Amino acid sequence: MPWASNATLLVDVALAGDSARAIYKPGRGERPLWDYPAGLYRREVAVAVIDGLLGWDLVPPTVQRDGPFGPGSVQLFVPSVDDEHYFTLVERPEHHGSLRAICAFDLLVNNGDRKGGHCLLGLDGRVRAIDHGLCLHADPKLRTVVWDFAGQPVPAPLLADVERVFASDEPLPSPLDELLDDTERSALVRRARALVDHPAFPPLRSARSFPWPLV
Repeated sequence: MPWASNATLLVDVALAGDSARAIYKPGRGERPLWDYPAGLYRREVAVAVIDGLLGWDLVPPTVQRDGPFGPGSVQLFVPSVDDEHYFTLVERPEHHGSLRAICAFDLLVNNGDRKGGHCLLGLDGRVRAIDHGLCLHADPKLRTVVWDFAGQPVPAPLLADVERVFASDEPLPSPLDELLDDTERSALVRRARALVDHPAFPPLRSARSFPWPLV
């Protein structure tokens, strides 16, 4: 895939006569980062697990597989409308519900790189969110273009889902035990409880809260 900062490959996957396209991100194709440990692909998988637990269906199905270039994440490729991204979608009120969900989701997973191009309008008319390698750090890392809802209340149904899954004393599901370390899991629970206790989208604090490039 052109312009990707890490190895991002469009692949065919097949099983028992069925086939589909997917995005394969092998760990060996990642550029080292000073603040995130190697294995960003595991964060892609963990974010998809969290989305599944919430039932928001924002992230395309994503699994961990040992592919031709070693272990990595494999995410179902979602055909999308060309030239649509966050900055075009936010101009249309019919998409605001989905974009608010993405905004709440990014607060929960501590998304450090939500560019406009990571919000896709599928050919089925649904908005989806992709590219979650820089998520779930234990330290605050939020960098996003989704600031149009700052100060507004987080919709009650989203909060109810967060409380149901994360804001209790129950242990996190086992897939997250394998994908995240202790500090990352604890930080995830703290963010969930903070979102429920302070149910408003935060204000923009500085230009450093934006990723680059924006799209």
